[in-house]
Amino acid sequence: MTDHITPADNTAAVPTGFSTKDYYYDLPERLIAQTPAEQRDHSRLMVLDRKTGEFKHRIFHDILDYLHPGDVLVVNDSKVIPARIYGKKIAENSSVAVEFLLLKQVEEDVWEVLLHPGRRLKPGAAVSFGDGILRADIVETVEDGNRIVRFTYDKEKYRTLYAVLDEIGNMPLPPYITHKLEDKSRYQTVYANEEGSAAAPTAGLHFTPELLDEIRAKGITVVPVMLHVGLGTFRPVKVDDVREHVMHAEYFSVSEEAADIINRAKAEGRRIVAVGTTSVRTLESVTDDNGIVHPIHGETRIFIYPGYRFRCVDCLITNFHLPESTLLMLISALSSRETVLSAYAEAIREEYRFFSFGDAMFITDDLTEDGSR
Repeated sequence: MTDHITPADNTAAVPTGFSTKDYYYDLPERLIAQTPAEQRDHSRLMVLDRKTGEFKHRIFHDILDYLHPGDVLVVNDSKVIPARIYGKKIAENSSVAVEFLLLKQVEEDVWEVLLHPGRRLKPGAAVSFGDGILRADIVETVEDGNRIVRFTYDKEKYRTLYAVLDEIGNMPLPPYITHKLEDKSRYQTVYANEEGSAAAPTAGLHFTPELLDEIRAKGITVVPVMLHVGLGTFRPVKVDDVREHVMHAEYFSVSEEAADIINRAKAEGRRIVAVGTTSVRTLESVTDDNGIVHPIHGETRIFIYPGYRFRCVDCLITNFHLPESTLLMLISALSSRETVLSAYAEAIREEYRFFSFGDAMFITDDLTEDGSR
């Protein structure tokens, strides 16, 4: 009689901190912000000591009290494009409505797009947008069912595809925002410059030109880097073990001037304060093991989760992120999972507003207020 052999258990417990479910928290739907704060810098701000877990409740303009003269504030100056467009399949006797979300530029007028309905749009199909203003030809199918498409339009009337999108496109708001955005500029940072993002680097939405002027006047240098935010940053983690998750590639750029400013500050022991997780990922992608920042442009798939050793960033201004998201894992790496989830529980008790249009958190190494204002 043959002994019964039990198959290997491939669902063995994942160590605490590496399981996706370790980053779950329960959020009441009413706390998902549907509209921006009436004044950008009057959203609420939780200031969190990343080492002790102590926190303070303030408003965002009070960030001035926690930034030190000599700090370098690093912002992502990528600009959101009106990347959501609606059209119809070009075919005889066809009235199939089609939605495109432009994700990433491959070359001039060639983009990777997320589309719906995907099954009806195979290579060789074509779509018309804006009553014929814009045409898209499906070139090939890529990972996750996305498509590579080639756009054509009147280049004498519209110099670039971005000009066409400005006329017919819609801002690509996340699906949890169901209210109509009345002012497109509110899903754009005041320092947005480089067109190409499919979503806003939302931590920067809290800044006003006046607040940035006050920050500079205090002796803080504001330095732009650029990462075009794609949907990969926001895709759910579908594996049980976060170490098996693979990020989608996103294009970034760090100039020689930015690298020089940051390297000088680090050499002098001054703090690097990142605005948003995209700035963190950019900086950590270009910093070597010796802490030297290099001027590089290219694509990054960096995934930061607890256990990661930060080589550049000291402090982070960020929003409150979705449960089980790579963004929540990143901020847990800068502090700790327990500290962050405890702070989130406090934010829920205090009814902070969450996600893209929500309130902010400053994860810092020093809760001392300088009292200079």
